Amino acid sequence: MSASERAIELLTAAAEAAHDKKAENVLAFDVSEQLAITDAFLVASASNDRQVRAIVDAIEEKLRVDFDAKPVRREGAREGRWVLLDYLEIVIHVQHDEERAFYSLERLWRDCPVIALPSPVPGSARPGAE
Repeated sequence: MSASERAIELLTAAAEAAHDKKAENVLAFDVSEQLAITDAFLVASASNDRQVRAIVDAIEEKLRVDFDAKPVRREGAREGRWVLLDYLEIVIHVQHDEERAFYSLERLWRDCPVIALPSPVPGSARPGAE
């Protein structure tokens, strides 16, 4: 079994929103074979707490507006170091660069297939977006 079509659509939209806020190292993994609770993970990082929160806000807005999707769980938003958004089909991790390097989720899930995401379009971020 692999990630559902809806999971891929949500991942793609979330990745686009993250790229619009200049997220770095945006990766997606199909974890459907290893976990029964979700199909896929999206992992992104940012260089500061404010940017982590901006990325999270952009992802939530994009998924709410385009897919009428709201996270069933949201953790870590106050601190802005590692925010987890659980949409059931997908789980999104937006991490500060230091947490990303320390916890290395991509190493933990390296046996899972990587899901291809659209590349960021140069200059696609809105002026002043951070």
